[in-house]
Amino acid sequence: MRIISGKARGTKLTTLEGTNTRPTLDRVKESLFNIIQNQIPESTFLDLFSGSGAIGLEALSRGAKKAILCDNSKKAIEIIKKNIQKTHFEKQTKIYNKEYDFVLNNEIKEKLDIIYLDPPYKTELAYKAIQLLIKNNLLKEEAIIIVETDEEQIINKINELDIDMIDKRKYGRANLIFFKKK
Repeated sequence: MRIISGKARGTKLTTLEGTNTRPTLDRVKESLFNIIQNQIPESTFLDLFSGSGAIGLEALSRGAKKAILCDNSKKAIEIIKKNIQKTHFEKQTKIYNKEYDFVLNNEIKEKLDIIYLDPPYKTELAYKAIQLLIKNNLLKEEAIIIVETDEEQIINKINELDIDMIDKRKYGRANLIFFKKK
């Protein structure tokens, strides 16, 4: 896995061993960033279920001013720290080794521009995270929320919230679903 574009282009990233995480494929990542490229410059980017931190670091490489990376796994946080050092984005990142709901309820105080949610598949964590983002008023007016999932039916559940689906793309098993505030 590597940084595809921007300041840290070509930097090889360390990934987590095992099957507990599934890194976003480069082709999916490239498509994602092509879609949101105009929103990235000077944005505050939240990568909530970070894994290796590759998505948040890609955003920084492409001009985001800050990336907030959160994962509850100590191994993931160790990998994220290595990848931050490799990309030299120490000053632009904030790392949380805590549960997503604790971070959304207690740690993040600023409004966010772009939120990337890639929780473990077959869970309702994306729905619950979006509930907390709305409840805690963490979304800027034009904020975009991207959910990576293998289940399209999550759309119906998320559509119950105060957000609208604006786009959906399928890449093999992975779906990227884009939402904005109503």
